[in-house]
Amino acid sequence: MPAADRIPPDWRDGAATGRAVQERMTILERTGARLFVERLRLEWRPGTLLPELSGRLAFRTPHDSAELLGLMVSVLDGTLDAHGRDDLTRMSPHQAASHHYEDELARYTSPRDWWRVATLPGGEPVGFVIPAYNAYNPIIAYIAVLPEHRGNGYIDDILAEGTRILATENAPRIRASTDLGNTPMADAFQRAGYVNFEREINMTWD
Repeated sequence: MPAADRIPPDWRDGAATGRAVQERMTILERTGARLFVERLRLEWRPGTLLPELSGRLAFRTPHDSAELLGLMVSVLDGTLDAHGRDDLTRMSPHQAASHHYEDELARYTSPRDWWRVATLPGGEPVGFVIPAYNAYNPIIAYIAVLPEHRGNGYIDDILAEGTRILATENAPRIRASTDLGNTPMADAFQRAGYVNFEREINMTWD
């Protein structure tokens, strides 16, 4: 049973804000809650220079939902995402990916032809990005690099493509989020011009 509390991005820097957040966490801990994850809430704003593509990757739409599900299963291997890691303690990678797809991605009403698979020039997939609109904002709903291609900087190109798609649709802003501990992803968003406008504390009860 998760509970989320949205707080300023610099909450640790101010004595009053930090104390207030810690007090709320302590109250929840007394009920048996524990910290699940702290997440960065990010935003790209019009007027920000669009990140450039390096030309190393090509982009296409997924062939079908089965291909995307297969990629989602693959990226769970070694994931730094706390929710993904938690899912894997209770279900198989295929079950976790299917649950994510059916409960979130399949429900977006924005065009699926915005979705992109990133490939090497020979056609081998290296990752994917899901630009979408939820009920509130244009978002980067999901972005990932396949395990065998991590560490090569491909995330920058994949994020640039997802950002470009939404920006060309005249999005008033683009929202995204990632775990504080997922440093490679957080750094990629920063390089792409996204700002951390808020944080989110997720507490959970076992």
